[in-house]
Amino acid sequence: MSVIRPVCHNDLAGLMALAAKTGGGLTSLPEDEQTLSERIDRSIKTWRGECPKSQQGYVFVLELPDSGQIAGICAIEVAVGLEEPWYNFRVGSQVHASRQLDVYNHLATLSLSNDHTGVSELCTLFLDPDCRGNKNGQLLSKSRLLFLASFRQHFSSHVVAEMRGVSDQQQESPFWNSVGKHFFSMDFGRADFLSGTGHKAFIAELMPKHPLYVHYLTGEAQDVIGQVHPDTAPARALLESEGFRYRNYIDIFDGGPTLECELAQIRAVRHSRLVSAEIGSPPENAPLCLVASQNYHDFRTLLAPADPRTGHVYLTADRAAHLQADAGDMLRIVTLSPKDSSDDVIN
Repeated sequence: MSVIRPVCHNDLAGLMALAAKTGGGLTSLPEDEQTLSERIDRSIKTWRGECPKSQQGYVFVLELPDSGQIAGICAIEVAVGLEEPWYNFRVGSQVHASRQLDVYNHLATLSLSNDHTGVSELCTLFLDPDCRGNKNGQLLSKSRLLFLASFRQHFSSHVVAEMRGVSDQQQESPFWNSVGKHFFSMDFGRADFLSGTGHKAFIAELMPKHPLYVHYLTGEAQDVIGQVHPDTAPARALLESEGFRYRNYIDIFDGGPTLECELAQIRAVRHSRLVSAEIGSPPENAPLCLVASQNYHDFRTLLAPADPRTGHVYLTADRAAHLQADAGDMLRIVTLSPKDSSDDVIN
């Protein structure tokens, strides 16, 4: 059994071990103890109400209770770009035409953008490769959606998620080699590390201020615009199944897509409902559901078979203990798979 819970200071060693397994390219999970310690501290202060909105961010970990292992991490930034600019490229176009010559060229462009300033961001999703099974990836990614559903007053009405772009095992990124390398004069890994550890001033100082024509990029770079790293493909599919879509914004470093959705239109938000906890055996053939406690300061989520059409959820004593739930407590529930969702919109 796996449980999602808020990060705590004792998780630092576990997060360092996770960061060592990312292979680079995950900007928000650098293998840097000071950065991760500060991230944990900021998350705890966010839950305590001690951070201004511009600094608020929630970090969750996936814990294996039997061993205490920290097997995954996910996070939500409350409002990006309010303190440090949040950059991406907007993929647009320019038309060059001459009636006299009967020439009409529709050319793709990349323009530096801050269009997502102030929106909430799903970020820092990583699951230990040794624990990729038993629906852990879905639990890790979608648990955040139930937190958004239960405590939406803390977040923007619009939610985005930057997806990791294409790079190889040597941290070579075709997009970076064709774009960023020429402006930053450093390799992709170095730029990625600096950005992940909070040193972002160089982005504003060195990035091009005028649109770039996509046709000037190498063919390899053009091919990866809006594409994800193979390891990130399942995470993209999960978010798209919840209603997120690519709307022509990409990461300035690796060209990975930014997915977007209105908070109220996220499937898990629209179809989740509050039910009463009961201790007992779940009904036979019940679909697998995300079940979350409603304790803001000690939020918990796990997977359990349940019938979402009723006003209660039956939990084994073990699952109830991991949720820190007693009989009669209100829990938020939604089917893990969209195909099992009701067509009714329930909040």
